[in-house]
Amino acid sequence: MSVSRISSRYAKSLLDLARERNELDTVLKDIESFNEATKNRDFFLLLKSPIVKTDKKLAIFKAIFEGKLSKTTSAFFDIILRKGREMYMPEIAADFLGQYKELNRISTVILTTATPLNDVSLNDIKAKLLASDITMDKLDIVTKIDPSIIGGFKIEVGDKLYDASVVHKLEQLKKEFGSNQYVKSF
Repeated sequence: MSVSRISSRYAKSLLDLARERNELDTVLKDIESFNEATKNRDFFLLLKSPIVKTDKKLAIFKAIFEGKLSKTTSAFFDIILRKGREMYMPEIAADFLGQYKELNRISTVILTTATPLNDVSLNDIKAKLLASDITMDKLDIVTKIDPSIIGGFKIEVGDKLYDASVVHKLEQLKKEFGSNQYVKSF
């Protein structure tokens, strides 16, 4: 079975269990903090390692997360570890977050600008995105600063990219002038 299939099924199971127990927000916070922990290279490699035994991984999980996670999340992680599926835990967490956003109709938007935006500009962009058909009911905006785009902005929503950067417009002009048949090169 593929990794995405396994992670999707486990994530859906956790999501359904959390909804059934009315603990969705608590489990979401737990998964977000676990997701942050997986950004630590050593912890990530521990999860992926087939050499480290399950008992050792259980002990490490207990040392790191005991008292910090809800009973539901702790029990879920315990089951995953005992089943030998810990190598899929980062993918399960990512799938859970994606399914949660889908359930609550939250679109993730990546906004890249050359300089930081003020709150008024950010709110204007947010309002226009919410009014459009490309986003769902709520937005999770991730802002990035990239001085190489010179000016303007880039917006990524799902698999769509809207590029209104100065660099992109200059590239378009360069292509347009490059294909001009009436101007001869010297």
